[in-house]
Parts: sequence; C-alpha cells; structure tokens
Amino acid sequence: MSGEPTTTTDPAPRLGPPLPDALLDDAERLSRPELEALQLGRLRATLRHAYENVELYRRKFDAAGVGPDDCRTLADLARFPFTTKADLRDTYPFGMFAVPLSEVRRVHASSGTTGRPTVVGYTEGDLSMWADLVARCIRAAGGRPGHKVHVSYGYGLFTGGLGAHYGAERAGCTVIPASGGMTARQVQIINDFRPEIIMITPSYMLTLLDEFERQGVDPRTSSLEIGIFGAEPWTEEMRREIEERTGIHAVDIYGLSEVIGPGVAQECVESKDGLHVWEDHFFPEVVDPFTDAVLPEGEEGEVVFTSLTKEALPVIRYRTRDLSTLLPGTARSAFRRMRKVTGRCDDMIILRGVNVFPTQIEEVVLRTPGVAPHFQIRLTERGRMDHMTVRVEARPDAGPAEREAAAGAIGRGVKDGVGLSVEVEIVDPETLERSVGKIQRVKDLRRK
Repeated sequence: MSGEPTTTTDPAPRLGPPLPDALLDDAERLSRPELEALQLGRLRATLRHAYENVELYRRKFDAAGVGPDDCRTLADLARFPFTTKADLRDTYPFGMFAVPLSEVRRVHASSGTTGRPTVVGYTEGDLSMWADLVARCIRAAGGRPGHKVHVSYGYGLFTGGLGAHYGAERAGCTVIPASGGMTARQVQIINDFRPEIIMITPSYMLTLLDEFERQGVDPRTSSLEIGIFGAEPWTEEMRREIEERTGIHAVDIYGLSEVIGPGVAQECVESKDGLHVWEDHFFPEVVDPFTDAVLPEGEEGEVVFTSLTKEALPVIRYRTRDLSTLLPGTARSAFRRMRKVTGRCDDMIILRGVNVFPTQIEEVVLRTPGVAPHFQIRLTERGRMDHMTVRVEARPDAGPAEREAAAGAIGRGVKDGVGLSVEVEIVDPETLERSVGKIQRVKDLRRK
C-alpha cells in the first residue's frame, strides 16, 4: 500500500472549522525546514541523555557501534538500535528511567495482563509538556476554552484518563472526570451536565449510544459536539456510524504509554484526513516489520517513535507494533500525518494462509443493515483446519429474515474483501460482552 487513499464512493466526512491563527502555538507556525532543524538539535540531545543515563541504551548503542555524536542528520537515526516493549519489561520497574527517582513526579503502567507491566515515569517538565500536547490535540479537534470535557478514559495507572484530564484543563476547559463504567450513570451525567466534548474509546462510545437509545433518548439531542476517540484502532465506517447517530464531529487521537500517553498525534477537525504527528516532540519512522528497513513516505509498515524532549523516560526508536503510513501534512503543513492505524503487527490473524485484521471485519459489519456495530471473532479448529466464526449482534428491530440476510451479506463481504470464507452468527442484542475500554475483538480458542 502506498500514497494517498484511493478514491471511493464513500461520502466525504463532514468537516469542522479550522483553528483560528491566534490559537496556533509557536510550533504549529513553523515551516518544515525550521521544524527539521529543531528536531535534529533535540534528537542529538536526547540520544546523549539516554546514553549517559540509561544502562540499557549504553549497552545497545555500544553493541551497535554507534554513539550520540554519530547522529549528524535526521537520517542517521536509522543506524541506532530499536527499543521494544520487552526492554521495558526486562528493566522493570525503573531501569529505563534517565533521572533519579527523586525527580519523578508520576508513574503510569500498563495492565501487565500478559506479563510484567511496562512502567513509565514523568518529571514535572514531562507532565507540563504532556498537558500542552493534549491541549493542542483538543484545540485541533475543535475544542475551545470554556468547553466542558467528559472524560470516559480509565483513570489510574492507565495513561488515558489523567492524560486527557490535565490536557483539557490546560486547554482552558472544564473537566468531568467520569472514567469508565457505570454506563447508565454516564448517560445521565451527559444529559445533566451538558458537555460539548467527550474523550472516550470508540467501542465504549457505541456502548454509550446503545444506552442512550435504551433510555429512550436520541443521542442527536445531547449537548455533545465533538468526540475525541483513541486507545484502539477504528475505521471510517465506525466514524460514519458514530457521526450519523450523534451529529458530532468524531476525530482520532493517538498515543501510547511508552511514548507518553494520549497526545502523540491528533486528527484535525477541518480535514479529518489522518493524524498529524506532533513532530516537535516525537520523531516518527515507518519500518518494514520483517526486515526493519526504514520505508519511504507513503508506504505502510510499523510505526516507530523517538522522543525528542522527554526527561524521565526517553525512548529511542520505540517499536509500537501499530501499522500505518506517513504522509505529508495538510491542516498543519509542517507536521507529517499518520493514516488511521489499520491494526497491530501482533493483532494480525493468519488463517489458512490469509492475513486478516479485525478492522477489515469491522468495515463489513458496519455497512451491513440489520446488525449493530458489536462483533467478535472466534477462532477454533475443525479437524485439521482453522475455522473463523464472526458473531454479530442484531439490531433490536431486526426480524428473522433481516438477520438471515445480514449473515449472508457479511459472509460475502468478508469473502470478497478479505478472500476468506467464514461462518457468520447473528446473535441477539446485548449478547456479546461489553468493555468499558479496549474491546476484545478476537477470542482464539485454538490449541496452542
């Protein structure tokens, strides 16, 4: 895959107003050459900071035969070794910190459900920079001082809730720290407090919309004007589903804890054409996930980030496992864009020799009448063959004939679009387990 998206018959997204020039910050006004000069100075300082203060980086750089002074151009970064999630787990809990613990003001961590959690730290300067970037994201999404922001990302060790919270405050907004869960109460709070903005995972937003309708409330009558959605991949079809049911502008935010949390990149409401990476703080690369080679602009691969200003936990060429493409900037011309993340290297399903991502199934489900946007992929074995079943919830008003037609349409859509024959089960509404955060799209029941 390369270049800009090909033209389709899908309707263009409804766009919002551009950010007034007076609200752009200094970095958003830079030219591309000015930005690249800033990046190189910050990159060289970061490489030295990591080499001098983190034993793991010192060992890795030495083993690769490179040092901070070997980075004379931005292209020289490709000579330096990658950082992986395993590096953070192997140095658990604080071995990747580049400052004394006395200078760390906060720690966050992953859930650790598949092993040791990854721990990240922030100095006072890191926290201020993070708040600035999330505030920049909110402005790019259409948020303005005085807006109320309903934060439904989880609080605690997960970076989402507090990252959004302090960024919204920095943007001059009023924060409603709802966190996740208690869905019926969240709908009541939205109806009573009347926020203009919601920050939430797209899958949980769909759950909220179901609850609005269950309570007999049309989501389009709510006060919400903007939804800032992150923490999981989502498709253009899901954007249309959300925007049609709510009347809001649905825009993408990107981040991951190891790099900083939410606020690494943001989609601008006036273009809705991908995530502008805040390159004054994070240098992006896209690499071939199999050969590790840096790919040219426009080719899809694994996204890799190097932090340029982090103090407590600098990351050098961190492999995100997210698949995307780098493209030239538009609404913020100096900053390159990432296409919407299409999936993760480790989310890819290989079934009977065919590579499948859950987002490909989602695209088919969301354009099929009679079904809700809630589905789950179940992988099993039948004899010697792997088998995929796609379970999809029916709409409450869908009768037997409409359910049967939907099952056939989804099966044909997956066969035509992905090249794979699958079994489709249309199940009753509210049958599939809901999640307040990242939805579990795949259940692999095959013998390992």
